[in-house]
Amino acid sequence: MMDFVKKGLAFGLGLAVISKEQVEKLVNEMVKKGELSKEESKDMIHQLIQRGEEEKDGLKRLVREQLKQMTDELNLATKDDIQRLEQRIQNLEKRGE
Repeated sequence: MMDFVKKGLAFGLGLAVISKEQVEKLVNEMVKKGELSKEESKDMIHQLIQRGEEEKDGLKRLVREQLKQMTDELNLATKDDIQRLEQRIQNLEKRGE
């Protein structure tokens, strides 16, 4: 089961990083070999590019979620935390003047 998950993830990553030119080249080779018609190739190119974009978006979301989880677990200061502290320091400095 884990091997299946790894293969699926690898396929998704592959779709996320493949370029439009690479998709077109691959599909055109399939047309030359007679594995696809010209009409089928246009549809396949569109589908693969769309799927690649979806996979890329999903991968970005996954990375963001993982990074957020890691920063939460490490209890790291966020931008908002730092900005609040800077504002507090400025307020304290004004009081001391």
